[in-house]
Amino acid sequence: MKNNFKNLMLSVFLVMACTGLAFADGNAFTPLNFDDVSYPGTSKTVASTTTTPVVTTSSNSGGELTGNNKMQNAILQLDNAQVEVRNELLNYKAKYSDVDAQYKLIKSERSALAKQVKAAEKRIKQIDKAKEKIRKNMM
Repeated sequence: MKNNFKNLMLSVFLVMACTGLAFADGNAFTPLNFDDVSYPGTSKTVASTTTTPVVTTSSNSGGELTGNNKMQNAILQLDNAQVEVRNELLNYKAKYSDVDAQYKLIKSERSALAKQVKAAEKRIKQIDKAKEKIRKNMM
């Protein structure tokens, strides 16, 4: 019963980890581009019709900030590192469960052999007692 529960929890954890990875694929977090995202149910109201254009001074010809690319690359590297660590964790947990199963098997074999040893020792003592009784009767 306990082993079944552990297997169930391990399976649930594995499914949760895989679904998290599946949903995370392709959804890069871009912290500096919040204007591109529109959420349903939210509306933007403009108070005045005149807007002032934002002028950025940059040496890039593309117009993007260098820090934005570096931040996105750093976040992607951290995401990749996190995925690698999670995969290592899954490998370690799988190895742990294998070793744990082997330990439990050896432990049960050990206890069974200990019972057999005790039974054999008990039989030897009974045979020794029977021999002593026969020797006493012969005298």
